[in-house]
Amino acid sequence: MFGFKSSRSKERQLFTKKEKPRKTRARGNIRIRNTELENRIFKNRVLFGVICSIFLCLILFGNLYYLQVISHSTYQTRSNENRIRVLPVIPQRGMIYDRNMVVLAENLPVYHLMLYPLKEFDTKETVLKLNSLMDLGLSDADIKRIIFMASTRKRFTGIEISDMLSEDQIATFSVHRHAFPNVQVSSSLKRNYPFADVLTHAIGYVSRINENDVKRLTEEGKIDNYEGTSAIGKLGVESYYEDILHGITGTREVEVDSHGQIIRTLNYNPPIPGKNLVLTLDVRLQYYAQQLLGSMRGAIVVMDPNNGELLACYSNPSYDPNPFVRGIRSREYSKLLNNPNRPLINRATQGGYAPASTIKPLLGIMGLNENLITPTSTYFGASAFMLPGSTHRFRDWRASGHGWLDLYRAIEVSADTYFYDLAFRAGINVIHEYLDKYGFGRSTGIDIHEESLGVNPSREWKQKRFKQPWHMGDTVPIGIGQGYWTTTLMQLIKAHALVANKGHFVTPHFLKEIRMQNEKNSYKDPEAGKKLKVKSDSYFDVVRTGMYLVINGAEGTGRRAFHDASYKAAGKSGTAQVVSIKQDERYDARKLRVEHRDNALFVAFAPFYHPRVLAAVILENEGGGSAKGAPIIRQMMDKYFELYPGYMGEKTPVRMKFGLGGYANMQ
Repeated sequence: MFGFKSSRSKERQLFTKKEKPRKTRARGNIRIRNTELENRIFKNRVLFGVICSIFLCLILFGNLYYLQVISHSTYQTRSNENRIRVLPVIPQRGMIYDRNMVVLAENLPVYHLMLYPLKEFDTKETVLKLNSLMDLGLSDADIKRIIFMASTRKRFTGIEISDMLSEDQIATFSVHRHAFPNVQVSSSLKRNYPFADVLTHAIGYVSRINENDVKRLTEEGKIDNYEGTSAIGKLGVESYYEDILHGITGTREVEVDSHGQIIRTLNYNPPIPGKNLVLTLDVRLQYYAQQLLGSMRGAIVVMDPNNGELLACYSNPSYDPNPFVRGIRSREYSKLLNNPNRPLINRATQGGYAPASTIKPLLGIMGLNENLITPTSTYFGASAFMLPGSTHRFRDWRASGHGWLDLYRAIEVSADTYFYDLAFRAGINVIHEYLDKYGFGRSTGIDIHEESLGVNPSREWKQKRFKQPWHMGDTVPIGIGQGYWTTTLMQLIKAHALVANKGHFVTPHFLKEIRMQNEKNSYKDPEAGKKLKVKSDSYFDVVRTGMYLVINGAEGTGRRAFHDASYKAAGKSGTAQVVSIKQDERYDARKLRVEHRDNALFVAFAPFYHPRVLAAVILENEGGGSAKGAPIIRQMMDKYFELYPGYMGEKTPVRMKFGLGGYANMQ
């Protein structure tokens, strides 16, 4: 390597041929050593050894420099990971209150069994042992979920195995604590809904984070804020305002021993709690709505037509959301899912119903604005309406018909033939345009995700849906809210708010205020200042008067339910067919299965001049709107004015006559 000859050859050179060795008697010839060459070889060997040593030292010191200087941070972090954990600190979820600051959703202290995944411990085996030891009642799906969470979470991030541990379960774990070094019992706050099933469809609930939630949060870049969090808003207000209610996760940096046990806290970054929500709901009205519906399937919505605040929004039957917070068992969920009364459906926002005669005032505005009718133009209401060249009879609800009608009386007595004729002359294109303006077939803007759009029928819709052209016979039943037209109760009440407040749009909503310490942020209506464009605002007065006669007129379909009310209301009934009746037959509920009987609807607002409350009801398969729906709305309004007596109105009644509608006391 350094230019030296091999040692063996050099040893041979130590002896020269020129010198003859001395002879002795005992040993023969003696060779003389070359000391000069021997010294030179020794020095070369020493030099080689020194060079090798220096080279090795340079390698050693270079490696030490790389570890201690260049890669110091990296290896220090790896070292710290073995003794330092950064644990998430879950923020306190914001509270939810009604408009009177009654607690609707609260946080109660509970104890959790938390698993911290470590490589040296098999997650599945650990969970199975705990399930057997503590009688946790985990299903195969629960175990699968825990294993999945363990595979996706960062090291030392806790995963909830079970919540709401009993005292016996905590005691059992304490005895066997040594066998599960990566499992801990921790305390936290758990969501609780004190009113149970009264508010479920409005408020919703929180439940365990599942695989879909993890995927969505990851895509949205929010997953880090949910480290250590076990629940997330699933339905209703809880889901819609999740980002506001959840808060911001904090961190706690702790030192641990070789078994993962916390020795001390090194650093603490407190979480930012979620903000509190004050809703527009009045739990007293909500509870009363539940009482009124009893065992009937349906929904009641009560709203302030001036600003869209929802005072009550109840769907019946309902269900208790608290089991979903804890983790509902498969058997319990199957009962809810397979219940023929469909308690999981929010009938106020997801139920699709024919609006029936409740929409006649809205079609009246259309007719006035399109110059198809005037307030006092007359029409003879026979027992049935027939299209030119057709023998099919579109029957009026009254077998004998209603005789001469104007718009006032047509709304008061809910004359079908009047609106059959109006729809026929308007045509589906015009009707579709106005229904779209009223908000049918579109989202109401309500602040929950669970909302259906209904059907605003059109030529294009039918062609796309059924591959069939639109016929004039399809248009006629639209005039009385039947046929292909379906709506939600929330869409209906939003449309009638246009009548109550004379064309001003409002967005139905649950949020009143967002509160955080001294901070208050009120709800801002995205439709504030928007107004329905019509040729004359007097059109609203006309149809409002017709609705007033429905309740206060001599022939009004809702007069019996409101005859002794201490306030003056305006309303409209509706009776929606669920199945078609043959041409030569009359409706007889006794001959039909319960699910094929008519739906009852009623919508009303009060006081008449300056409405403060607008209420609507849908009753599935309960019969006539005036007979079944009107009494419920009457009781609902009575309750409202009992709670808010200052809103009843102060004008003196005046007896007035409106066209063919007869006399009524206006207030």
